Amino acid sequence: MRARVWAATAAVCMLAGGAFGKDVEIGAVFPMSGTNAIYGDVFKSGADLAAEHINADHMLKEPLKILYEDSQALPQPAVVAMTKLVEVKQVPYVLSAFTGVSKAISTLAQRSQTVAVNGGGVGPDLAKLGDYFWNVIPLANLEVRAMVPYLAKHGMKKVALVYVDDPLGQSILDELNANLPKVDGKLVAELSVPTSTQNFSGIAAKVRASGADAVYIASYGAQQIQIAKQLRDNGVKAQLASYSGFSTPDALKLPQAEGLLYTTQAVNYKAGDKVTQRFLADYQKAHDGKKPSAYIVNYYNAVLLFGILAQKLEEAGKPITGANLLAERKATKSFDLVGGTVSFQDNGTLLAPIQVNKIVDGAGQPQETVDIN
Repeated sequence: MRARVWAATAAVCMLAGGAFGKDVEIGAVFPMSGTNAIYGDVFKSGADLAAEHINADHMLKEPLKILYEDSQALPQPAVVAMTKLVEVKQVPYVLSAFTGVSKAISTLAQRSQTVAVNGGGVGPDLAKLGDYFWNVIPLANLEVRAMVPYLAKHGMKKVALVYVDDPLGQSILDELNANLPKVDGKLVAELSVPTSTQNFSGIAAKVRASGADAVYIASYGAQQIQIAKQLRDNGVKAQLASYSGFSTPDALKLPQAEGLLYTTQAVNYKAGDKVTQRFLADYQKAHDGKKPSAYIVNYYNAVLLFGILAQKLEEAGKPITGANLLAERKATKSFDLVGGTVSFQDNGTLLAPIQVNKIVDGAGQPQETVDIN
């Protein structure tokens, strides 16, 4: 009889959570293999550092652990990964990336009341995926709205677009069509490519024939590198431009990308707050003084955001669930994250200034910062 009572009591304790020193677990659906694995490594470096800081500060009653699942940057594997995290591991909070992946997992997030947080995908429709889908990155519509006036101001009003045939590429096409006329600009070529394409000599010929002043590349991973390389190798002299997806180490170091313009969110690394200074010091210490990209900041902030919200829930004696995390975020006016104090819009997206950068000697050099409202 006593054995049955003990077993029943233990089962209740395990269901209640926190018993026996169980870790607090969140998930991440990142590309850990395939042609876009470089992004997974970048995202993971920011998320892991935030978890390290949260644990060092004992922000939560038990250690925080991030469970990584491989999306391969593709919708179908991402849904399998998300299903495992939500239904098997029962995590309340999942990090996401890539527009197609984020859209694919958002339905499951909404249905299961699991918070999904994107720090890498930039499709504008990611702001419309429901209360449980949040963005800690400015979306592509804001990036395009900063780049187009910059190009026009520098005499580049005829733009050719080379874009991947997926939700990201389509969203950038829509934004260019909407914003170029505002600066007396024109989209002189719309060149769509399948996600698997790696040969762009024919595309380069069409770009040359278009007479474009600038070529906007809307792709990612290995494909965007090949587009930039083959455009230059096939005689395209026009200014190359892109969005924040071009800020990966491999893309920045590409010789043919020298001089390329790309946008990112503006991060004030000189902010005097303790959060920013600690992040910058510890990241550079672990990476030989290398400056972190905006993606690394995003995923650090995404995990730190969880730590802040979960800490408040624990202090209030509430369980750490997706529904409670959402309610706490809506009840909190601002958060102290890397780069300063930020707030969420009603649609769950952070609004941040956009920075135009230029690749010089394999690194991004800020050119101009634009406040987008």
